[in-house]
Parts: sequence; structure tokens; C-alpha cells
Amino acid sequence: MIQTLEAIVDEAGKVKLLTEIRLKESRRALVTILEEEPKVSDTALLSEPTLAEDWLKEEEEEAWSHLQPER
Repeated sequence: MIQTLEAIVDEAGKVKLLTEIRLKESRRALVTILEEEPKVSDTALLSEPTLAEDWLKEEEEEAWSHLQPER
């Protein structure tokens, strides 16, 4: 099974996984070096309260109810 794990690679090239993983045996891995740290958009943070108001309306619950698991 192929898994994707987040990690940090320091200046010396040492890889530190951000989640713990247990393997039955050694495995090969590919490492992709990203350009920068992930950033949260200010626009996303500022719009969250406004979107929450819409998401919590009863008509929104009804509109999306077909996607919710049966209770």
C-alpha cells in the first residue's frame, strides 16, 4: 500500500516524519522537497465566520441532507 506522510527535512538532510508509522520491514520511499511552509490564506480565515452563518442555516442543512449518513 502506498502512503503519503508529511515530514520535515532539515538543513543537514535529516528527515523527520510528523506522524508515527510502523512497518513490517524496510521500504523504499520518495521524498519531495516543497518550496515553503504551508500558509493559511488570510481571506480564508476572514471569511470563515460569514460562511459559518450560512452553513448553519436550517435550509442549508435540508439542502445537503442527502449527503449525510442515515441516523
